[in-house]
Amino acid sequence: MTIDAKRPLVRPSGRGMIAGVCAGLADWLGWDVTLVRIAYVAVSICSAAFPGVLAYLILWVLMPKR
Repeated sequence: MTIDAKRPLVRPSGRGMIAGVCAGLADWLGWDVTLVRIAYVAVSICSAAFPGVLAYLILWVLMPKR
């Protein structure tokens, strides 16, 4: 995992399935976007879905578009 402090956390345009939050996190972390999406779904299911949906909505609002 390599997080580049110079690279901003942004939502890429055109690569997102819903809002681009997972794609933006994958770019920022240097991970595969499919891995991030699977991890998000798994964490959401294990936490009864509500916290995962809430976190996604908050990131959707806070993360600027590229």
